[in-house]
Amino acid sequence: MYEIWLAMNIVYEIALSVAPWLAVLLLVWLVLLVLARKRLSLCALRPALVLTALVAGVLFFALPALTQSSFANMGYWVDWANLLAVALGLGALVGVFCIPVAALLCPRCALKVR
Repeated sequence: MYEIWLAMNIVYEIALSVAPWLAVLLLVWLVLLVLARKRLSLCALRPALVLTALVAGVLFFALPALTQSSFANMGYWVDWANLLAVALGLGALVGVFCIPVAALLCPRCALKVR
């Protein structure tokens, strides 16, 4: 239980240190949603889900090397849970940004505006 609490505190402290960047990302995402509000439909969901799965999969295997670690150093289930959570979280972040961008770029979504 201590390890989970420690991991949550680390995530909280990191979020506090990058709070201005998180605010900028939130503002950019809201602007994208406003720009794509009339074009948002399910046709933009498929490319976003594909990109989300691709990014999450690549990050799952790349994050240990990017953090100067390896899979051999991950001996406890909390390490694997943190790796999976970070990979899925960053993949979901990419997907959240990809949905309005895909709606703006998708020609089929433009037909649904009329």
